[in-house]
Amino acid sequence: MAFYGVSEGTCEVEKVFTGLASFYHSKFDRRKTSSGETYSSYAFTAAHRTLPLGSVLLVTNPRNGKRVVVKVNDRGPWRKNRVVDLSLVAAKALGIEETGVDNVRIEVIRWKKR
Repeated sequence: MAFYGVSEGTCEVEKVFTGLASFYHSKFDRRKTSSGETYSSYAFTAAHRTLPLGSVLLVTNPRNGKRVVVKVNDRGPWRKNRVVDLSLVAAKALGIEETGVDNVRIEVIRWKKR
């Protein structure tokens, strides 16, 4: 499966885990993230409690097979039963926006140097 900006064979999986994903409320737009970047609902980004800032994740919704690639640029989620907070655009792409939360599979990927 191809993703915008990612060609086949250019990344490898470092770690895989599953859990509940949620997404940021629009009130966080234009606020600073833990990385110092400004949060945007329209950027493919995520918050994770422990992964290094700048980590790149392939997030899959197993319920519908939809996938997105996001960059970790913030800390969270702060609800204990959730493993990742996604930007609004990422949640929409995964079909999570309507349910608010959903189970996801997360693959931490590392870009290979060409």
